[in-house]
Amino acid sequence: MIMAAGLGKRMRPLTETRPKPLVEVAGKAMIDHCLEKLAEAEIATAVVNVHYLADMMEAHLADTSYPVAIRISDERDQLMETGGGLVQAEPLIAEDIFFCINSDNLWTDGPVNSLQRLAETWDDSRMDALLLLIPRLTAHNYRGSGDFHLDDDKRISRKRPDQASPLIYSGIQLISKRLLRDPPTGPFSTNILWERAIGEGRLFGLIHQGEWFEVGSPDTIAPTEAALADV
Repeated sequence: MIMAAGLGKRMRPLTETRPKPLVEVAGKAMIDHCLEKLAEAEIATAVVNVHYLADMMEAHLADTSYPVAIRISDERDQLMETGGGLVQAEPLIAEDIFFCINSDNLWTDGPVNSLQRLAETWDDSRMDALLLLIPRLTAHNYRGSGDFHLDDDKRISRKRPDQASPLIYSGIQLISKRLLRDPPTGPFSTNILWERAIGEGRLFGLIHQGEWFEVGSPDTIAPTEAALADV
């Protein structure tokens, strides 16, 4: 599942004429970077949700040259947010365990393909979701105070509002459809599902071994391109 339905407000003015996943970084639309990573991991099918300038997004995906079949989850009538988007797309997702990737971040792999590492770490008896986490101090273009802590057993806990935390969410996770059970109706954030999984001790994390770039605003594009050129 590639999350691609957002409005991309922080990326204006570039998103006044195109959806954020079609903004180019290093000569390639951001969603194409994601599709390329899926192809490298030998993932055959991707579900992509669309809302803002959906016709443009669908036309681009119809022309993609990457060997990944595309299914569209149509949110034209209502933007469902991250959690609601997952729930709406669930019937299009064939596997009980699947990757979910935000289309607005870029990454390089370490010694082992990052998606492969997530799959190899997955423990279905213990996990409802496994998040790829980035050390906050090494995250390119990131300006926040972090998201999570990780215990010795790799279980995730939230940081307190008044403190910084060492790890941030990469926008990449491996999910069981168990995470989506009994969801709220309408649009809602995946955070609601994560909070339940944290309470049940079933939200886990894996620290990324490569580079990761948050590309959320126009001023982050040039430094990301320069850094990628050196990798």
